[in-house]
Amino acid sequence: MPTVTTADVFGLHRTHLIGVAYRLTGSFADAEDAVQEAWPRFAKAEGVQDPRGWLTTVVSRICLDRLRSAAVRRETYVGSWLPEPLLTTGEDDPLASVVQSDGVRMAALVVLDRLTPHQRVAFVLHDAFSLPFNEIADVLQVSEAAARKHASRARKAVADADPPPRAALAEQQEVLEKFLRAMANGDIDGVLELLHPDAVMIGDGGGKVRTAVNTVSGADKVARFFLGLMRKYGYPEEHRPMFVNGELGVLMPAYGEVTARVTAFTVHEGKVKAVYDIANPDKLTHVAF
Repeated sequence: MPTVTTADVFGLHRTHLIGVAYRLTGSFADAEDAVQEAWPRFAKAEGVQDPRGWLTTVVSRICLDRLRSAAVRRETYVGSWLPEPLLTTGEDDPLASVVQSDGVRMAALVVLDRLTPHQRVAFVLHDAFSLPFNEIADVLQVSEAAARKHASRARKAVADADPPPRAALAEQQEVLEKFLRAMANGDIDGVLELLHPDAVMIGDGGGKVRTAVNTVSGADKVARFFLGLMRKYGYPEEHRPMFVNGELGVLMPAYGEVTARVTAFTVHEGKVKAVYDIANPDKLTHVAF
């Protein structure tokens, strides 16, 4: 019988760790780096009885440091900050298990980005991954009571934001096909009909490429914003449907003056509730256009 190596054990938990780190940071690059940073520590550790728990704790500590750094960077960030999109091709994708949870959809991650680093770590580790509060307190270097308070405040913020649940795939397909067709035809009435009254469009160009700097709110304003772009730049000749954080989105290579981007959608009550335009090239380095 072949010997199970330390690398084998680490590999067994790698996808889980990527999922933890991505949920904590909203950055696929940071998630991969955090997991990679955990490997030499695990390789040197002795007497680890619960590898999954041990690795989850180590990766969470690394992510907490990255969250603190990100909070500082955001103070000077131009425009809205969106998570890095996590693209998958279907159920056989290695990362398919990471995006199955509702908590990884773009609408949910946007809410998590409003939390403090401590709140986010406490909430994700407890509510998403069922870590006990004594272990979370160890990650945060606070008392167990403080860890519980961070999670409670985060839970309330998430509940108040009330991000819509993931729509059924068939509903997403139908709505998105109709929406993109109306956009291609310049049909403002058709676009308006498919936008939720409370629709928002959030763009993230990081001050490096063009997209909406401020959030566009309301169906009428979102429709006119998009159709104005179509009139100015034309409709993209190539765009590919893709699962973005487990929901249908669009992968759009560069064309003309328009830079490459990933656009994610939230469908709710048969209409487009939110559009997330991730165009900052720093957040698309892992995307193959």
